[in-house]
Amino acid sequence: MTDVPPTRDDDAALPDHPDAPSGDAPDPHPASVTGAVTVTEPDVVNEESAPTPPRAPADEASAGDGGTADVRAGHPSAHAAPGVPTPKDAQHAPDERTDAPAPTDAPDARDGRLDVPAGTPEVDGEPDSTVDLEKHVEEEPPLPTRERLLRTLLGADRLALDATPRDRLIGWLWPIAVTVLAGIARFWDLGRPHKLVFDETYYVKDAWSLVTRGYEAQWSAEPNPAFESGDMSGLGTVASYVVHPPVGKWVIGLGIQLGGGPDSSAAWRLSVAILGTLSVLMIARIARRLFASTALGVVAGLLLAVDGEAIVMSRISLLDPVLTFFVLAAFGALLIDRERARRRLAERAAVVIDAGGELGWGPRLGWRWWRLAAAVLLGLAIGTKWSGIYFLAVFGLMTVAWDVTARRAVGVRHWARAGVLRDGVVAGVAMVGIGVVTYLASWWSWFASTDAYNRQWAALNPGQGVEWLPPALRSLWKYHQDMWAFHNGLETPHSYAAHPLGWIVQWRPTSFYYPTEVSGLQGQAAVDACGADQCSQAITALGNPVLWWCGAAAILVALVWLIRFRDWRAGAVLSGIAAGWLPWFLYAHRTIFTFYSIAFLPWVVLTLTYVLGLVIGPKEELGARQRRVAIWCVGVLLALVVAVSVFFYPIWSGMVIPYDFWHSHMWMSQWV
Repeated sequence: MTDVPPTRDDDAALPDHPDAPSGDAPDPHPASVTGAVTVTEPDVVNEESAPTPPRAPADEASAGDGGTADVRAGHPSAHAAPGVPTPKDAQHAPDERTDAPAPTDAPDARDGRLDVPAGTPEVDGEPDSTVDLEKHVEEEPPLPTRERLLRTLLGADRLALDATPRDRLIGWLWPIAVTVLAGIARFWDLGRPHKLVFDETYYVKDAWSLVTRGYEAQWSAEPNPAFESGDMSGLGTVASYVVHPPVGKWVIGLGIQLGGGPDSSAAWRLSVAILGTLSVLMIARIARRLFASTALGVVAGLLLAVDGEAIVMSRISLLDPVLTFFVLAAFGALLIDRERARRRLAERAAVVIDAGGELGWGPRLGWRWWRLAAAVLLGLAIGTKWSGIYFLAVFGLMTVAWDVTARRAVGVRHWARAGVLRDGVVAGVAMVGIGVVTYLASWWSWFASTDAYNRQWAALNPGQGVEWLPPALRSLWKYHQDMWAFHNGLETPHSYAAHPLGWIVQWRPTSFYYPTEVSGLQGQAAVDACGADQCSQAITALGNPVLWWCGAAAILVALVWLIRFRDWRAGAVLSGIAAGWLPWFLYAHRTIFTFYSIAFLPWVVLTLTYVLGLVIGPKEELGARQRRVAIWCVGVLLALVVAVSVFFYPIWSGMVIPYDFWHSHMWMSQWV
C-alpha cells in the first residue's frame, strides 16, 4: 500500500468551476498525436485489481469508494485503474471537456510525420516514428493537491455538474417540468371517489381525531357514511387502540385542515398528493447528483412521475407514501453529505500533504449537518411506520462505507480502522441517537393527552413493565409491546395478500376500490355512466408493468456491477431496495400487500435509470452511430413506459369506464 493515493488523470481544467485552476490545463496523457505514436502510460499503484468492464457505468473516479482510479478504455486521459467501472455522463455540460488538447510542447506533426529529437533510433534509414512519451508526461506540472484529491473523490464530471449558470438553470428546469407532469397525474380530480377507500377508513378518520382531540379516539358504529357526508358527530372521546405511530396521521390531518376540512375528499388526500409530487422533484435531483447527469436525473423523475403505484399511492391517503417521502429525502440528504464531506476531506488532507505531514488517520470532518438532517428524516419515517427502522440501518452502514473508502482514496494508511472509529462510531451514535429522539418527540401529543390509549398504564399497573423507566415512558413501552404483538401476529386471510417475492414484478397488485354500485349498473343507467352495457370503476395499486419488469432485470445487472466492478452507484441504488423489500421476507407469514413496495419504488427507478446509463455508455467509448442507436433504444423504452401509463391511468384514478376496457388491463389473472 502506498502513502500517496492513486489519482485520476482527467487533468483537463474545468475553468468554469470554482474549484478548478484558472486557464485551460492541457491533458498530460494524450492518447494520440498525429502520426504513428505509441504512448507508454506509467503504472498506477492500486490496492485492488480487476478487469475493466467494456463500458463504465458512471463518470466518477471510483477510487473514492474502492481505492482505485477512473478507467476509460481508449480515453485520452486515462490511467488504468483496474477494477472500477466508469460510466460517463449521458449528457455532458456544454463546456465540459472530454478530450483535452495535446500539450503545447508536445512534438509537432507536420505532413503526417513527427519532428523527433536527435538521437531517436532509426529504422531503415528513417527516424523511428514510435516515441515513448513517458518522460514527457512526467515533466508536466502536477495539479494542486486539493484539485487532485477532489477529482479522485468526486470525479471531473461531478465537479463540473453546476459549472455554469446555464447548467444550474437546466438542472432545475427539467426536473420541475417532470414534477409538473407528476402533479397533473396526481391532482387531477383528486377527490374522486368521494368515498373512504381501503385503509383510508382508518387513517383519515384517525388523522381528523388527532387534529381535533390530540389522540386517536373511537368513532360510532358504521361511521363512514356520516363522515363522507361531512357529519363528524360520530367522533367520541374514548381512546382507540391504533397500531401505527402518529407522524403519518398528523401529516394527513394537516392536509385535511389546509384543504378545507373533512367535508372534502380532496382534502383527505391533499398531503399525500403533495408529498408524492415532491418525491418526483427529489428523485430527479437525487439522480442528477448520483449519476452526474441532468439527462439521467430527468429520466428518473419521468419514470416515477408516470408509475402507476406511485400515482395511486399519491391519490389515496395511506401511511406508506408518507414513509416513502421521508426515506427518499433522507437518502438525498446523505448524498449531499457524501459530497460535502469529501470536499472537506480533500481540502484538509491537502493542507497536511502540502505541509509534508503524515495523514495518520486522516483529518476530522467536523459537524455533518446533512447527515444529522437525514437522521431526523429517518426518525420521522420510523414515526410513520416502523419499517423505517430498516432504512436507518442500511443507510447508516452505507454512509459509513462511503467515509471509509474516502479515507482510503486520499491515502490514509489504516483507512478501515480510521473510517470505522473516526467516522463510523460518530455516525452511529449521531444517527441512531437523533433518530430515537425524533421518534419519541413524534409522540408529543400522546404524552400531552391524559386520555390517549394506554397513557395511564403505568399508574394503573404499579410494579409492572420496565420499572426503571419514568411512568410515561413505561406506559409507552407497554403500548409498543402490544403494537409489536399485533403486527407480528397479523395473519388474517385477505384475498389480496401477497408474498414479497412477487412484489418486484407486481404479481398480485392490491385492488383498493371496485364498487358494486357501478359494476352492477345495467341498461340505460350503464350506458349513461360509461357508454356501454356494463361498467367498471377501479383503483388498482398496480405499478407500470414495463417499468417494474425492466426494473427487476436492472436489479440483477446492478448486482453484477456492484460485485464485479465495485461501483458505488450500484450499491447506492440497491440500498433502498435492500432496506424496503428484503426485511419483509421475514414477515411473509403475516398478512402483507404488494403496495408496501411503494417504499422502495424510488430505488427501483434509480436502478433502472442506472442501467439505462450503462446502455448509453460514455460518449468517448462509442462511435457516433452506436451512441445514437443506444439513445434511441432508451428513448423507445421511455416512450413505451409513458404509453402504458396513459393506457392504465383510468384504473389508477378511479374513472368510470366500460367493463371490457377495464378487463383489457388485466394482463394476468392474478391482477383481477
